[in-house]
Amino acid sequence: MATIARATGSVRDHDGLIEAIAARGDREAFKALFAHFAPRVKAFLMKSGTAPDLAEELAQETLVTVWRKAALFDPAKAGAAAWIFAIARNLRIDAARRQRREMLHAMAEEPEPELAAPPDQDMEAGERQVRVRAALDHLPGEQRRIVELSFFEGRAHGDIAGLLDIPLGTVKSRLRLAMNRMRTLLGDLT
Repeated sequence: MATIARATGSVRDHDGLIEAIAARGDREAFKALFAHFAPRVKAFLMKSGTAPDLAEELAQETLVTVWRKAALFDPAKAGAAAWIFAIARNLRIDAARRQRREMLHAMAEEPEPELAAPPDQDMEAGERQVRVRAALDHLPGEQRRIVELSFFEGRAHGDIAGLLDIPLGTVKSRLRLAMNRMRTLLGDLT
């Protein structure tokens, strides 16, 4: 119990608390870990733009994940704080993706407006679409694929990097090069 009383101070103590949770399902160790990290995780999430209610929920979910996955903690790879905040960050990213999917789904269910666009607007939109497709065809294959995944399929840059098995920085630079090339090819579309 003396270790738990000191738990909020030392990195080694935090590592030890997680190890106690993994080994024995130690509830006192979990209480100490929760008391120390829950407010810090919530503050971290709020600083990254998460709403207070969602930050509270994600902080709790983070620590429940710590309880469930304590056996996976490896102090040789990362300290307790780094491991816990990585879990929180991943849960925040998952929540943002869920919200985006829900928003896109809700937008897809909205009824189409009853008023049709004037024929000249339809024609302009069609011409723009043809020009954009032609510009895409002038891009190198991997740049074109990245643009399609990012803009037409709505994938995040990290997802694209994983899908194409290339570094995230490469995805971003190829996307930037592709967009600059398309600006040159398209000129002013308005």
